[in-house]
Amino acid sequence: MAEKWFNVGKIVNTHGIRGEVRVISKTDFAEERYVPGNTLYIFKEEADNPIKVVIDSHRVHKNFDLLTFEGMPSIQEVEQFKGALLKVDENQLSELDEGEYYFHEIIGCKMYTDQGEEIGTIREILATGANDVWVVKRKEGKDLLIPYIEEIVTEINIDEKKVIITPMEGLLD
Repeated sequence: MAEKWFNVGKIVNTHGIRGEVRVISKTDFAEERYVPGNTLYIFKEEADNPIKVVIDSHRVHKNFDLLTFEGMPSIQEVEQFKGALLKVDENQLSELDEGEYYFHEIIGCKMYTDQGEEIGTIREILATGANDVWVVKRKEGKDLLIPYIEEIVTEINIDEKKVIITPMEGLLD
């Protein structure tokens, strides 16, 4: 089994009677992760080992990804997965183009202004459609929401776990 697992999403419910599961995605590239024929692993809380599944179909409905798995055509077969996590192992990660990053590479990075002031640590990424929004945990006060656009995020150094931004007026308030 893989030594390192990466979260793809959480199965929050079933959808209909034909074996679809409703997933809240936490993956960088949902359109690539959920291609029919791809393998995912289901991690149930009480289980010792993950369950290997192959995607049969994928569609988007409202804010959810709806998936079916090969050999599981009914609600009775997938109900057991409610609350479980979907993951991939590190061998399933593909090489990215320059300037592209996986969520797990960004989460945990320290964020600084271009003046060297530490802002906080990136703790989550919200995929909003237009652009991602990085949630930064500050040392004090509420979390800060930083849009991932090149006018603001000017430098990313994954090796040093460091992100530099040029804040626009009012962004850090």
